[in-house]
Amino acid sequence: MNKKTMINVIEWIKGYVKSAYADGVVIGMSGGKDSLVVAKLCTVALGNDKVFGVIMPNGEMKDISDALETCKLLEIPHTVVNINNSYNAVLESIGESLKSQGKAMTDVTTINTAPRLRMTTLYAIAGSLNYLVANTSNLSEASVGYTTKWGDNVGDFSPIANFTKSEVCELGSMLGLPDKLVNKVPSDGLSGQSDEDKLGFSYAELDRFIRYGEKGKNFQTILKKHKTSGHKREGVVKYNYNEKNYFNRNVNSMNKENNSNNEISNNID
Repeated sequence: MNKKTMINVIEWIKGYVKSAYADGVVIGMSGGKDSLVVAKLCTVALGNDKVFGVIMPNGEMKDISDALETCKLLEIPHTVVNINNSYNAVLESIGESLKSQGKAMTDVTTINTAPRLRMTTLYAIAGSLNYLVANTSNLSEASVGYTTKWGDNVGDFSPIANFTKSEVCELGSMLGLPDKLVNKVPSDGLSGQSDEDKLGFSYAELDRFIRYGEKGKNFQTILKKHKTSGHKREGVVKYNYNEKNYFNRNVNSMNKENNSNNEISNNID
């Protein structure tokens, strides 16, 4: 990776936010390298005052000091929103509903509810500020489904979605971010295990396959995770009903007409 790539990403962010008529961006700050690098890219593109960090512990947050440190380092306005009360209320309600059907709540529900509540929080704040939500997922995690669908894998724009975990670290170094944060061992801050422990392979091995096709000792595990997580990368799958749709046929001419009449809406929520 070279410096030109970094500059291109920064210019892309600047252009996209401007095209969306947004006043800034909201980012969920976890204390990890991905949110740190995305936030830094956005501050360079837009200015520190146009980037709002949101720290969202679910009760206690092991890495909250790192999250606060990153916001202070970047000199961005930020807030802490504890989602624990909402999380418990949602799970209690779901648990009662499932119990009435003779079913039990699984780990899939308990694990994925928190990231989805965090995304709800980000969009609530973004809607009130006329800001966009920056996604902080990287290519390595997305390739093997190490994301939560409609949770941390969504957003309005995604600066590092096509960069591997190793390349995100390179970007962080190019941006002059502290090594202790850029090369921090990634973990969820809850289980006591690193991300790589839970995946069953290293990001280095995964990244070597993504970029060079190198099949390491855990290739079959990587391939299985990729295949079973395809739905997370597709978004909403739509049935193709090939009837007339004049929006699709005439969207370019309508956009030109709206632009000429200054009728572009500023509502991005």
